[in-house]
Amino acid sequence: MLYLFVAIVLAVGVTVYLIKKGKIKDADGDFIPDVIEDKVKDIKDDVKEVASEAKRRVKRVKEELGDVKDAVKDVAAQAKDVASAAKGNPRRGRKPQK
Repeated sequence: MLYLFVAIVLAVGVTVYLIKKGKIKDADGDFIPDVIEDKVKDIKDDVKEVASEAKRRVKRVKEELGDVKDAVKDVAAQAKDVASAAKGNPRRGRKPQK
């Protein structure tokens, strides 16, 4: 545990030293190197893109499930008609157009 603490303190110390010497760029002076800030921004942008794509796909899947639900209802109604025809009842079918 002590070694981990020492390693972290050493890494922070080296980073601060290199920032002060100008070897690591830190334009806004918050002691976070600009390279890291840029990478975090890029990752956030990528996550937003993926989230919007996932949202779009979920919406489309919901639409398709609605279509499947309607089709299943039609199949159930047709199955009842087939059973009725097997019993010898007259065909109900579509009503003739005038």
